[in-house]
Amino acid sequence: MNVLIKRARIFRQEKGSEGRQQDILIRDGIIEKIESSIISDDAHVINGEGLCVSSGWVDIFAHLEDPGHDHRETIQSGSLAGASGGFTDLMLLPNTRPVIDCKSQIEYIRSKSAAVIPNLHPIGSISKGNMGKELAEMYEMQSSGAPAFSDGLQPVQHAGLMLKALQYVAAKKSILIQLPDDQSIQPSGLMHEGLVSTTMGLPGKPALAEELMVSRDIGLLRYTESRLHLTGISSAASVELIRQAKKQGLDISCSVTPYHLYFKDEDLSQYDTNLKVNPPLRSETDRLALIQAVREGIIDCITSHHLPRHRDEKECEFQLAETGMSGLESVFGASNHILGDPRLLTEMLCYGPRRIFNLPAPEIAPGNPALLTIFNPEAEWTFDLSSARSKSLNNAFIGKKMKGKVIGVINGNKTYFNP
Repeated sequence: MNVLIKRARIFRQEKGSEGRQQDILIRDGIIEKIESSIISDDAHVINGEGLCVSSGWVDIFAHLEDPGHDHRETIQSGSLAGASGGFTDLMLLPNTRPVIDCKSQIEYIRSKSAAVIPNLHPIGSISKGNMGKELAEMYEMQSSGAPAFSDGLQPVQHAGLMLKALQYVAAKKSILIQLPDDQSIQPSGLMHEGLVSTTMGLPGKPALAEELMVSRDIGLLRYTESRLHLTGISSAASVELIRQAKKQGLDISCSVTPYHLYFKDEDLSQYDTNLKVNPPLRSETDRLALIQAVREGIIDCITSHHLPRHRDEKECEFQLAETGMSGLESVFGASNHILGDPRLLTEMLCYGPRRIFNLPAPEIAPGNPALLTIFNPEAEWTFDLSSARSKSLNNAFIGKKMKGKVIGVINGNKTYFNP
């Protein structure tokens, strides 16, 4: 499909590069022209006030449940949700059945990429079988295209194994992703431990479980001089630990979810199981600290932590519900609603994660392949069921008013435009 984007502000990696509105003509997946005014009789025209364009966005921590749990999500449905949310690249969790812990599983996911709109980047498991006991075949997985390693939803608990993994990626110039959670601390906790959990009569999980893991992994990182990305940061104390680690020159980065920026533990007062997540929603003080850390650049990117659940796993008593929230479609609208800064969000959703995980994108220039996200940061809309493309609907943003709408994505000859 040939596409003509009219009067769009182009957000490039260099700050301040967005200027006057320009037209962009894409023909056969290649950017043919960028000029002040272009007319084409054979192109699909994208027009409207407030259009913006950047290189394609990346989600670094999404679970598409394939193989093994296709009643929750499939590669096809999850990829469509990703495209609807503005993502041209998805980094996929290894917590599948079987686990993505060997070359064949990496190749299986990568082979699916040709049939869907986003580029799929399978994250290799750190440990065999996701069991946290011995290292997986990291060399073969990296050679097959794994951009990073993580045990995903089952963070590495054993310090010795984490040390070995950090030493490996230091030698091979890769990176580990860790969801900081010491699972030995209040494993039965259902939400953030605090006044709200006491009032609601629910067992709480303290922020200490996260902060101890952050502190431990920073110590291991310092010892190995390796590379580490901490995802799902949710507490003010974690932010401060990462701030100090960066000041010391450690190669550490981190990410936050839209729901930790938007919601707080008080929002659980109606026992909405879609808000049962891990790490849990924290206090208002923590939420505000996260927002400030994004603005200061301490937090490097925003990621969905897309975790689909079947309705039977959420439409039940709060104590019995599974943790997790789907969310690829709502990342931009929710984040922009809080931050209101499209320049900052293109850094958080595109250029930041691409630098960290070495995922290059063609420059937005004539002659280059088109890898673009088109969005309107001023559009106001309500995220309703008709907007959802994921197979699972466990998204607490459904019914919420959003500011900022994704218009569509272009990945070469593959395109998707929201209705």
